[in-house]
Amino acid sequence: MSTDTAQPNPSSSELDFEQMDMGALLETEAAQPGQLRRGEIVEGMVMGASPDGLIVDVGTKTEAVIPQGEMLSLGVDGASKLKTGDTVRVMVLQPSSSEGHGIVSLDRARGEEGWDLLQERHDSGEIFEAQVTGHNRGGILVNIEGVNAFVPLSQVDSVRRDDPEAVAQLANLVGRPIKLKVIELNRKRNRVILSERAAMAEYRKASKDRVLEELQEGEIREGRVSSITDFGVFVDLGGADGLAHMTELTWERGKKAKDLFQVGDEVKAYVLKVDRENKKISLSLKRAQPEKWDNTVDRFVIGQILIGKVTKLMQFGAFVRLEGPVEGLIHISELSNRRIQHPKDVVKEGDIVPVKLVRIEKDRHRLGLSLRQARADAEAMGFAFDANGSVVDYPADVREQYGLPPRDESRPVVREPRTAQEAIERAVSRDPEPVSAFAHAFAQALENAEPGSPFVRPAEDGTASDTESVPESVSDTPASAVKVEETTAEAGAQPEASPEPTTDKVEDENAPGSPEAATVGTGEEPQTGT
Repeated sequence: MSTDTAQPNPSSSELDFEQMDMGALLETEAAQPGQLRRGEIVEGMVMGASPDGLIVDVGTKTEAVIPQGEMLSLGVDGASKLKTGDTVRVMVLQPSSSEGHGIVSLDRARGEEGWDLLQERHDSGEIFEAQVTGHNRGGILVNIEGVNAFVPLSQVDSVRRDDPEAVAQLANLVGRPIKLKVIELNRKRNRVILSERAAMAEYRKASKDRVLEELQEGEIREGRVSSITDFGVFVDLGGADGLAHMTELTWERGKKAKDLFQVGDEVKAYVLKVDRENKKISLSLKRAQPEKWDNTVDRFVIGQILIGKVTKLMQFGAFVRLEGPVEGLIHISELSNRRIQHPKDVVKEGDIVPVKLVRIEKDRHRLGLSLRQARADAEAMGFAFDANGSVVDYPADVREQYGLPPRDESRPVVREPRTAQEAIERAVSRDPEPVSAFAHAFAQALENAEPGSPFVRPAEDGTASDTESVPESVSDTPASAVKVEETTAEAGAQPEASPEPTTDKVEDENAPGSPEAATVGTGEEPQTGT
């Protein structure tokens, strides 16, 4: 009897079970996610956002990331256009990074379709619209269906090459849509050149005639600032550009176009003139908002005394800013009672002056002002003037309102005249060249007469009256009285009433047949009472 124990042989069912477990294991392993391959296009699902970009599930053990620079085809802030759960097609750039996740590109995946689309647009000359995604010193960047394209500065229609602030204006275009045309395409060199200038030239040519026919002078249109120059602003009215000259940009003076507007600004434009023959459109931006000017001027009244600041001098007059956007003109003839050669003889830029409102032209948005007519009222307010009509002193409230320096106390304060004699003296001092013989006679009389002594005027009965006071104006005194006073003053004697009328009477040469006696023109010494 053998002592060896026979080992049982495995049954066929056990072998089948082991084989089945092995096959299932292989199938399970085959079903596990594989590795990403560089350059392949896969489909993924957006899982969320991270500081590095968008996280997508591409079917591997770890998620992949789309960097911000690889989804420019979605436009500026493209990541915000995708939400969790969205399905995207991406191209694998790096199967596994140092952090353990893959790097994929949305733009590269879309680029295959983008190149075909750009080729079609290049062949057909189609004009299309795209969003600016970036800029540099040489131009702007655009992404077309995942293909990065470049627009050189020379092909940017809305920015001038010679503008010293061209780079800043290019930066302002980022995120804005512009019209473009493909002018160069080379897929092997990955080179795409676009032109806004060519696109806009064709676009304007096709639509300008239509706009010119539609425009009516006097209407207000919505437009967009397409270009800014030293002489004005060009506004796109929907296919045709119109020019708003510098003088038609704002009611305020001294403002530059670049300080008021930027390329791309939406504005309202008033149509001044439409020249269909030469295809030119003249616009006004300030007239499109007349309410600012009208609301202010509606508070003014003809004859009102206003206070303003001289902003600009011209040969024909001086411009004065009154309030807000309101400005008026003092014609050179309204600056002074004297004849002057240039407004600078009376005022200078920056002067604060009182003016009288003499004219309002609402249809032309013009105001007529006068400095010389405002002088009398201004002196009553506390202003002081010199002989030329220039302001030399201001009231305290005006100094405070306009931030003027405090009054120089060493300078004598010019007060208002309180008597007729002071008024005449001031009038004569303002105009050293007499305007008539009467004014000269009064000047001589005031110079020689004793203080407090009244002027004497012959009475109708031939006697002198000492009750007459100084006349208020030269024109109120008869010519014969003026000659009597002048001759008497030169003789150094005061005229006195004579008990007996003189026998040698000579009629006034200026008033033949006058009953009044005169001693001028006889060649004899004046006779006085004993």
